[in-house]
Amino acid sequence: MKSGFVAVAGKPNVGKSTLINALMKRKVVIVSDKPQTTRNRINCVLTTPEAQIVLVDTPGIHKPLHKFGEYMVKIAVNALKGQDLILFLIDPIDMVRESDLNIAKIIKESNIPTILVINKIDAATPQQIQEAENRIKPVLEDSIIAEYKISALTGENLSELLEKIIEVLPEGPQYYPEDMTTDRPLAFMISEIIREKIFHLTSEEIPHSTAVVVEEITDKEDLVYIRAEIYVERQSQKGIIIGQKGRMIKKIGMLARKELEAILDDKVYLDLYVKVKDKWRQKDSIIMNTIGLRDDLE
Repeated sequence: MKSGFVAVAGKPNVGKSTLINALMKRKVVIVSDKPQTTRNRINCVLTTPEAQIVLVDTPGIHKPLHKFGEYMVKIAVNALKGQDLILFLIDPIDMVRESDLNIAKIIKESNIPTILVINKIDAATPQQIQEAENRIKPVLEDSIIAEYKISALTGENLSELLEKIIEVLPEGPQYYPEDMTTDRPLAFMISEIIREKIFHLTSEEIPHSTAVVVEEITDKEDLVYIRAEIYVERQSQKGIIIGQKGRMIKKIGMLARKELEAILDDKVYLDLYVKVKDKWRQKDSIIMNTIGLRDDLE
C-alpha cells in the first residue's frame, strides 16, 4: 500500500481546487472563478486499490491586504510543512508573476519533492507554456522531480499525473477509511457550500467580505434542519446579500439547499440569517474562533 500527503500549492485562482475535484472524480472542495475562494486547509482523501492519497487543498499564497489575508497565507505556508509531495500549479495564461516566484522559493526551501504542474493547457498557447517554464524552473532547480502539462478542467493528462503521484509516494498505512473523502466535519462542508453560492452570485468585494457559520444541524422526522449565519462587514453589504424583497438570499438558499440535499440524501430546510460584524477580517477573535481557522494555524 502506498500512502502519503500531497500539498497542492499555487497562487490564488490557479486551479488548485478544480484539480483536486478532478482527481477525486467528484466535488469535494468548492470552486469559483474568483481568487481566494479557498480559505482553510482541507484534506481530501483519494483511495485507490493500490494507494491512499491525501490531497491537501490550501488557500492561494498571495500578498495579504488585511489580517484575515495574513492568516490565509500562514495556513497555506504551514500546509507545505511535513508533506510527502508538493504539486506546484502555475497558470501560463496569467503568466508567471512575482507571487509564483515567491511560492517557488518557499517550496525550494522546504526540500520536499515537487511536481511542477502547468495547468490550463486547453486554453494556453505553446509560447505561453514555454515562457512559464523558462521563468519558473530556474527558481525551483533540483526541487522538481517531474513536470506535467495538464488541464484540470478537461482532464487532459490527469491519469498520467495520478500515476506519477502514486509512484513517488512511500509505502505506508491507510490513514482514513476507504469511504471517507474529507476530514472536515459536516458543518464545515455546509458552510463552504453556502459560501460558494455567495461567490457565484455576488461580485466585487461582497464575496470576500462574507463568512458563513453553521449554528445548528438537527435531524427531524422528515428533513434536516440547518441554521446558518452569513457575516458581512457593513450594513450596505447586508442589503446586497438579502437583495430586493429577499430575492438574493432566497437564491443563495435555494442553490445551496439543492446541493446539500444531494449530499445528505434527505430533504433540507436551510434557514439563513445575515448579520453585520464590523471589520471582522481585522479581528483575531472572530477569525480564530468564529470562522474556524485555529486548527489550521497550529
